[in-house]
Amino acid sequence: MEKFELEQKIVEMIKTVYDPEIPVNIYDLGLIYRIEVKEDNAVEVDMTLTAPNCPAADFMMEDVRQKIETLEGVSKLTLNLVFEPEWSQELMTEEAKLELGLL
Repeated sequence: MEKFELEQKIVEMIKTVYDPEIPVNIYDLGLIYRIEVKEDNAVEVDMTLTAPNCPAADFMMEDVRQKIETLEGVSKLTLNLVFEPEWSQELMTEEAKLELGLL
């Protein structure tokens, strides 16, 4: 499987993960900062939270981990929780803003 194809499958999987308090997937919320597929199909993902003290942090990270690790072709996953840059509503897709009534 090509790196680009695997990355697309990862994005599709991440779009099935939701913050329990917000009816928008975490990808469209802008919580995924980086997805990198390396030569050996090891995957590295940087994600953040809407707030550092998010009560659903463990749930969302475990959901992301489980869904990516089940994808055929992923040899290893490194999931990093980062807080730089700080998340803001500007990182959301237009669809997410529309869904939340911000447009």
